[in-house]
Amino acid sequence: QVQLVESGGGLVQAGGSLRLSCVGSDRSSENNGIDSMGWFRQAPGKEQEFVGIFRRAENFGHYADSVQGRFTMSRDSSKNTLYLQMDKLQPEDTAKYICCGDQHAMRSWGRGTQVTVSA
Repeated sequence: QVQLVESGGGLVQAGGSLRLSCVGSDRSSENNGIDSMGWFRQAPGKEQEFVGIFRRAENFGHYADSVQGRFTMSRDSSKNTLYLQMDKLQPEDTAKYICCGDQHAMRSWGRGTQVTVSA
């Protein structure tokens, strides 16, 4: 019921910044919007890793320890859009970044956007 499209990935040098966007479309008949939106990432050969989650009822995000202090999420709930500002990027941040959206306790996923950080 929720469609998510990510954008903003690319190649950046270590220490640089990128800003990702995730635009959600609520295709449910109720059209109540998306509850929580967040980011995961997956590097080649590794398991999917939680990055952060932003709940509609809150004004702040919750982050994984690995990105705390470097990544910042912001959300425009009226547009079902989530942003991920990534600063001080390191090669270990290289991964496909995947947006998720929760509605009625069901989670939907985007296709992801690739972030590559060169040393």
